[in-house]
Amino acid sequence: MGIVSQEAIVQLQALMDRVDEPLKKTFENVHQGYRAETLVRFLKAREWSVAKAHKMLVDSLLWRVQNDIDNILTKPIVPAELYRAVRDSQLIGMSGYSREGLPVVAIGVGLSTFDKASVHYYVQSHIQINEYRDCVILPSASKKHGRPITTCIKVLDMTGLKLSALSQIKLLTIISTIDDLNYPEKTNTYYIVNAPYIFSACWKVVKPLLQERTRKKIQVLPGCGRDELLKIMDFASLPHFCRKEGSGSSRHSENENCFSLDHAFHQQLYNYIKQQSLVTEPAQPIKQGSFHVDLPEPAAEGTEIAKTLESELPKFENGNGLSRSISGIKINDD
Repeated sequence: MGIVSQEAIVQLQALMDRVDEPLKKTFENVHQGYRAETLVRFLKAREWSVAKAHKMLVDSLLWRVQNDIDNILTKPIVPAELYRAVRDSQLIGMSGYSREGLPVVAIGVGLSTFDKASVHYYVQSHIQINEYRDCVILPSASKKHGRPITTCIKVLDMTGLKLSALSQIKLLTIISTIDDLNYPEKTNTYYIVNAPYIFSACWKVVKPLLQERTRKKIQVLPGCGRDELLKIMDFASLPHFCRKEGSGSSRHSENENCFSLDHAFHQQLYNYIKQQSLVTEPAQPIKQGSFHVDLPEPAAEGTEIAKTLESELPKFENGNGLSRSISGIKINDD
């Protein structure tokens, strides 16, 4: 890291030292003891401009305070049947760790339907997984390896990708904007697997609109990506859809399927949230209803990508179609 970068970190640190409560407390929850690494993430997201990174970070802390994000892991989605429906339609999970200790997050882009609950439940679930990653998974991995581990790897499964559900772009742009503004630079590399032939049409549309630092993180792997991914992780950490050619997102037992509520990761996550709810309100029954978060205005880049997809992708549609969910196409700058 160069002298200019070090100076930027020092300057941003000095600005953050002036932050008062309640922002000071929520900043501690964000950095989890890794202040410098957190400052670097926000500086990278704003091209190392101290003033812009400071504004971004303060705005993010204000968002956390105003929406009580520090307590979102005490708000389970109940009843369990509703949470299962969310998990079955918002395909995301964690399959293991890379050999360097980075969590491997799997996302079923093509087969996610987002049609079993309201927008607020999907946003709540997404933020809860982010917070569990940042407050539990990453600190635990850092402790195990004796060094800061503050990013993850994402493997995006394009099985079933179609052009027929452009209506979901609005929800997915909201989720992407939340990540862009509040969880920047949390992904080390995006691996795209099981991409249908027509995926290239989407990629041609989106790639020029992404920032350079984001494009450099993306690797489109042949087939299910098994051989390439085995270079950085053991077989046990491979997402289920990468374990053999043509494996797809849904052709495995529930114990292997990291998207399923029955998978160990989701069981641990859901039990953790339920336990935290009992600690904070031990005498109160768990309330039903979603945890409402103020939905942000889409960032300029996200809006441009969404509009471009809506206008250009129908031109490519043929008998195969292409997009049930564009979540993996609108790749975040996290």
